[in-house]
Amino acid sequence: MWENLGRPARVLLLGGTSEIGLAILAALRAPAATQVLLAGRDDARLTAAGKELPFEAATVSFDALALDLHKNFIDEIFAEGQVDLVIAATGVLIPQEQVDTDPLLAAHMIETNFTSHVTTLLETSAKMRAQGHGTIVVLSSIAAVRPRKANYVYGSAKAGLDAFARGLADALEGTGVRLLLVRPGFVIGRMTAGMEAAPMSSTPEQIGKAVAAALRGRASELWVPRSLAMLALAIRLMPRSLWRRMRR
Repeated sequence: MWENLGRPARVLLLGGTSEIGLAILAALRAPAATQVLLAGRDDARLTAAGKELPFEAATVSFDALALDLHKNFIDEIFAEGQVDLVIAATGVLIPQEQVDTDPLLAAHMIETNFTSHVTTLLETSAKMRAQGHGTIVVLSSIAAVRPRKANYVYGSAKAGLDAFARGLADALEGTGVRLLLVRPGFVIGRMTAGMEAAPMSSTPEQIGKAVAAALRGRASELWVPRSLAMLALAIRLMPRSLWRRMRR
């Protein structure tokens, strides 16, 4: 995806401190001159993350909850030059017991995990169509397949994002713009610290390597690990009475 550009590639990571997003960047076989933009709210953490990457990294201020600013944010990024890869990794995981007692927390999680991706990626896809090329990576989740009672607000946000990404991928067919939808299982990392790992878990590094490999091919969807696709089918087919009895 980096061939014949005639210039250094430009990459935007939305959610610039995301462990998975940074692992994808680290796993890319991109030229050292690649220009990476890490977008987020905490400049100190963004700067520290950028120093660990094998690329030229800059930080840009981005607030996932400032929905009215997202169009201008994307416009300004593209005004500075073509963007070849956008990784949509913005996300939070708030325990269900907290959102049960604070509906505003639920709204913030949905806006961060779903709505902010809609507002940024609609404009991103328009800009990429205009430039005639580009790749978008969207991080979904096994939780999108069938929200469960232990985290149904998080699952519903991911389900919305998954549906949006599939529709956007179809709309981009034939435009020169590609969308890769990534569905990991339980991720062992900062976001899930203190939680018991589920079967078919993976690390950010494993996801990063899998995404980098998929970007070198033609896949439009990626399960990590790949065997998770069979589990997803079983989840879809499980009777609701049994699904309700699942602990997690």
